[in-house]
Parts: sequence; structure tokens; C-alpha cells
Amino acid sequence: MNLAIYLVFLPFAIIAALMAYLITYSEWAHHYPTKKEPRKHALEMAIFTLIFFAVITAFVVYLLSNFIER
Repeated sequence: MNLAIYLVFLPFAIIAALMAYLITYSEWAHHYPTKKEPRKHALEMAIFTLIFFAVITAFVVYLLSNFIER
């Protein structure tokens, strides 16, 4: 069951990280003349988003496996 939950949430986490990258890059690109800084900020936000969803998924798996009877 745990693997199934991870396999369901993984694509959504990747999509969320990609969207965070695109949105952040789009917003920061207006403030810098070069593309180096917006890419750096966007990559940081994408990594943070991916880690956030991984932690939330692990927490949900923990809750489901410990508090729902089999």
C-alpha cells in the first residue's frame, strides 16, 4: 500500500515542482537583465517544492499506515 501511495503522489510532486519553476522563473525574469539569477531562484523554488511534497507524502503514508486498520 505504501508503494502505491508514493506512485500516485510522485507525478503530482514532479508537476508541482515544474510549475513552481516556471512560475518563479517567469516572475523573476522581469527583475534581472540576465537569465542566470532567475534560473537560480526558480531552481531553488522547484527543489523546495519537490521536498515539501515528498515530506507531505511521507507524512500521509505514515498516517495511513498507522491509523487506519488493515
